[in-house]
Amino acid sequence: MNRPTRRTGLFLVITGAIFWGVGGTVAQKLFQQYAINVNWLVTTRLLIAGLLLLTVQFIWKDRSQVFGVWKNKRSAVQLIIFGILGMLAVQYTYMASIKYGNAAVATLLQYLAPVMIIIYLILRKQAILTRRDLLTVSLALGGCFFLLTNGSISGLSVPTLAIVWGVLSGLALAFYTLNAVPLLKQYDSLVIVGWAMMIGGFALSFIHPPWQMDFSSLRAEAFLYLGFVIIFGTMIAFWFYIESLQSLSPKETSLLGSIEPLAAVLTTVFWLKEPFGIFQWIGTACIIGMLLLLALKKKSSSKTKQPQKLKRSYRIS
Repeated sequence: MNRPTRRTGLFLVITGAIFWGVGGTVAQKLFQQYAINVNWLVTTRLLIAGLLLLTVQFIWKDRSQVFGVWKNKRSAVQLIIFGILGMLAVQYTYMASIKYGNAAVATLLQYLAPVMIIIYLILRKQAILTRRDLLTVSLALGGCFFLLTNGSISGLSVPTLAIVWGVLSGLALAFYTLNAVPLLKQYDSLVIVGWAMMIGGFALSFIHPPWQMDFSSLRAEAFLYLGFVIIFGTMIAFWFYIESLQSLSPKETSLLGSIEPLAAVLTTVFWLKEPFGIFQWIGTACIIGMLLLLALKKKSSSKTKQPQKLKRSYRIS
């Protein structure tokens, strides 16, 4: 296959980020308007998207890796742990936060993961605290305060369960990001993420089998929304992001990937008509600013393989 042009790469990463953000908002509509079960949606989303990603790998990339990852016992164990404690944990907590709150808040809270990683590495003495880190953490904490309280210390403007699941989503994403690095040094991203989705979906199937769903009460538009969340908001979004790395640097994809929370906020406010106060907009700006600061910090990430692999593992929404 010919190497994609830079223009193609820009289109892919921007489109993928928008799909991720809008996918969360569409999931919110499914929860609120059609009472779709969270367990069922997460199970179905993971199984179908994972199968499609592995199919892409088998048809267009190195097909030997699809089953080759299971031939190494150490890699197989790591993949199972990653699929359950990483992929499934992230997907479930994110969707639960959307159900109890909204897609905008859930996405922004999930994006606290980079700050959690910074704090973790500093506590483990694997990194030193810099002024840029202090600014990053300050933006994240300030953004969360304004986002969740709308500037008033007398009470929260977001349901408590939505906050709890959102913070857990950020913690799960931090674990996901760090835990994926060893596997991504050996295998393609589509292989690891595809199998992780399949493992997570299979594990959750014991709690809520995907075939246990009453479709009789759903209108045609509900099926369109389901298709969008699974195909565009998960499978195509991740595929486009991975493909964009063929012509763009990890720094550029990270920077443009910040469109995801913006897309989630805009569609939540203007499509679903969720109330959003002026201080919540300020909080949103702080968190997006934090993401941009982190992206700009990785200027040298394209010079080494490990940061690039880490960045490839980060996209899971």
